[in-house]
Amino acid sequence: MSRTAVIAACAAVFVAAGCSGKRAGGPARVPVTVAHAEQRALPLEILATGSVEPLQTVSIQSQVTGVLLRAAFREGDEVTAGQLLFQIDPRPFQAALEQAQAVLARDAAQAQSAVLDAQRYADLVKQDYVTKSDYEAKQATAQALTAAVRSDSAALANARLNLEWASIRSPITGRTGRLLMREGNLVRANMDALVVINQTHPILVRFAVPEQYLADIQRYRSNRLPVMASPGKADTVFSAGVLTFVDNAVDTATGTVLLKGEFANKDNALWPGEFVNVRLQLYVQQNALVVPSQAVMTGQQGTYVFVVDQASTAHSQPVTVARTAGPYAVIADGVHAGDAVVTDGQLRLVSGSPVEIKGVGDATNEMVGDK
Repeated sequence: MSRTAVIAACAAVFVAAGCSGKRAGGPARVPVTVAHAEQRALPLEILATGSVEPLQTVSIQSQVTGVLLRAAFREGDEVTAGQLLFQIDPRPFQAALEQAQAVLARDAAQAQSAVLDAQRYADLVKQDYVTKSDYEAKQATAQALTAAVRSDSAALANARLNLEWASIRSPITGRTGRLLMREGNLVRANMDALVVINQTHPILVRFAVPEQYLADIQRYRSNRLPVMASPGKADTVFSAGVLTFVDNAVDTATGTVLLKGEFANKDNALWPGEFVNVRLQLYVQQNALVVPSQAVMTGQQGTYVFVVDQASTAHSQPVTVARTAGPYAVIADGVHAGDAVVTDGQLRLVSGSPVEIKGVGDATNEMVGDK
């Protein structure tokens, strides 16, 4: 084939390629993806970042001084209220208890004898067989020994309490942390922490929201506002809870108010100290008119969308966006339910451009296109 024939053939190919994207007598159609404006129930949510904190935290300490014999649990175990945690060597406290019992028994016997002597001297002083001073001395001795018995009873109760405290039990139900004191160490009373227990069922999430939302929060708070918390960046798995606390003052340094949500946390999805994404739902707006957020464009005249008519022509339509909620934009004015808005391909459009619809989708479902 001659060089002239080759050039002519190539030119024909380019002409054919250029004409294939055009309709007869008009400009080329722009391929786009569309979605339909629709009405749906959409919650009004406040987004925030929060941190997880236990409902209660207890630092376990010994109330008596002694040698730690054993820990009755493993680090990280779930423990229940009243469960034995640590055993302090009880022998010194057992000995002190027995000594207190013996002292009480001795003084009780002496007090009983002194009381009887005082009673006898009371009869004898009436008959002048003994002097009044002798009677008063016997009476004073009986009173002193009776007081000693009361003191011994208190010492016995204290010795019994110390023996009980040698067995350290959990005051709450929760999860233990790492052991801070090992077997064989001397534990000092009210000084050495042994373990920290966090109550994680239920658990709290604390977060702050701008003060501008405070009025709405107070208005809807009686409805037990739902709170959703997600530990992942993808926000795909949420734990559900309710708002339980609104701080009594706005932080003047940040202009925010502190809130807390309570979560059952039965699956241990939330962990103390963890940072989470939080959604506080104030109410659900019924029949909200929504379009996918990616359909809304911003220009010099404000926000707008491209609406595709029945003739497959895209027209620029100004819209008023009331708010955004996840993948949706809530439209206050500008479009109607059922309107087809362009969600992909807008950058190649001008008002009046002919389009070719390649697929139909929405903000949550995958595009359904031509096969």
